[in-house]
This record gives sequence, C-alpha cells and structure tokens, in this order.
Amino acid sequence: MTNKKIDVRACYNTHMISVIVPFKDEAESLRVLLPALAKYVGELGEEYEVLLVSNGSTDGWEQNVPMPNERFKKFSYRKPDKGRALRRGIAKSSGDILLFMDADLEDEPADIHKFYAKIKQGYDFVNGWRKSRKHSWDKIIPSYIGNKVILRGVLGTKFHDINCGFKMFKRECLQDVVLYGDNFRFLPFVVEKSGFKTTEVVVTHRNRKFGKSKYGFFNRLTVFADILTAYFIFRFAQKPLHFFGAIGVVPLTFGTILLLGLTIQRLFYAVMLHDRPILWGAILLIIVGLQIITTGVIAELMVYLFKKGQRS
Repeated sequence: MTNKKIDVRACYNTHMISVIVPFKDEAESLRVLLPALAKYVGELGEEYEVLLVSNGSTDGWEQNVPMPNERFKKFSYRKPDKGRALRRGIAKSSGDILLFMDADLEDEPADIHKFYAKIKQGYDFVNGWRKSRKHSWDKIIPSYIGNKVILRGVLGTKFHDINCGFKMFKRECLQDVVLYGDNFRFLPFVVEKSGFKTTEVVVTHRNRKFGKSKYGFFNRLTVFADILTAYFIFRFAQKPLHFFGAIGVVPLTFGTILLLGLTIQRLFYAVMLHDRPILWGAILLIIVGLQIITTGVIAELMVYLFKKGQRS
C-alpha cells in the first residue's frame, strides 16, 4: 500500500489562485487596492493568496499599508525591476492559476470575475484588453504602433493589447517560457504561439489616482527592441541558421555578382581594378555575408550541443 498524496482540489475541480502584484512606491494605491482584492478574489469561491512584491519602493509601504488578512504576503526587492519582481512572485506562489495585476489602480479589481469565467470555460491564458484607454496620446500612439502594426500585422498575434499588465493564466503556461529582463510583456504572444488555448477580455481602464507612472518615454522606445527579441526567440531559437543565413546570403550574393562582373572586365576587357572602390565594396560584402552565415552555423552548433546534452 502506497502513501500517495491526493490533490483534494483536483478531486472537486477547484483551484488555488495566486495574485501577484508588482509595484514601486504605491502605498496610497495599495491602501485602496488590497481590500478590493480581498473582496473580489474572495468572491470566486476558491483558495487564494496575494503576493505583494515591491521592486525598489522607498515610501514605507510595509508599515503604512495594512494587510486585509493572512492570505496577503509581502516581499521586497531593492532594485526597480518589474520583471524580476514578477519572477520572484511566481517563485514564491503556490497556486495553479496565476493573476498578474498592477498596483496603480488603473485596472478595476471587479474585472477579475471576467478572467476567471474564461478560465472556467477551459482557456489556459486570458489577457486584458484596455479597449478604451485613459492614457495621454504620447502613450497611446506608441502602444497602437506596437500592438496594431507590429504585433498583429507582423507577428500575427490575435491579442489587441499585449502590454496590458492585467492577465490570468494556468501555471502550466510557464513550462516552456523563460522570463528575464522585460520579456514578461510578451508572455501572451509566447503562450499563444506555444499552442495553449488563449483569449482576451475587455477590462475597465481608469486614470491613475495617486503618484505618477514609472513607465517613461525611454521604456516605450525599448518596447520595439523587445518585440524584435521576442520574434527572434520564438521563430528562430531552435533554428538560428535560418535567420542568420537569410540575412547573410543577401550581401554575399551581391558581393559575388559584383566581383564576378569585375573579374570578367579584367580578364576579357583589360580593365584595371586596383583604383576602383567597387572592388573593395564587393570584397567587403562577401566578407560580411560570410561572417553573418558563420554566426548562424555557430549558433546552430550551440543549439545542437545543448539538445544533445539534455538527452544524455
């Protein structure tokens, strides 16, 4: 007879929900948000925990913000790094369903019911869509370009608002995802392309009541670099030579054609080449093309050795 543990929640089709709230200097907002979380998450009728993860707060929130009940847990991280705060929250959480929510009160806690209704319908990942945003134009325009033009047009995702911090998903969605830096923004895209059942819900968006946004102009610019990174990792992480080869073959081909033309001129028409800049340009194109392709070969070898090491 074995002493096998039985998951009681699984027997009754219930869940443990872990709410992860990263924040920086949001003491005033937290005093309003936490009682609302206790109310609306509690109404779901499931076991839950709320993990408050400070990423560099200096406003004395630990002493000034009362916890509604024992389900609320506090963690601090010195550096202002939202990605690391989320990773720490995930590591400390124990729920099979995770909910990300910012602490700035721009999202409505009552919308948690919308997310959970989709999870109960069988979806693995539910993303928020701020369909009617209250931000100023300098935030809305870059977000429109990122979501509409690049993400939906180029990458082909169905999500309208991939950068929304309000989302709920099953823990299994993270099994093939490596969170680092700011790539948490592209979790919906990666989960969708990994084959999980995903959807989105329209959420209420409100103006910030306290403090000021920590998301500045520089952060908005870096989003486009992050989009390129997410695209590369998803499309070419397992086949880097396809990426580098496609790029490297362009200068290599042009360089080869130019050099072939110059060779014909020299051999059959006695044209002197030593004082022609195009000769050096052709050689440069060939060298650059070969270097890019070689980078792809090396990357492909690294992937092969990594996969081989996993099997042994």
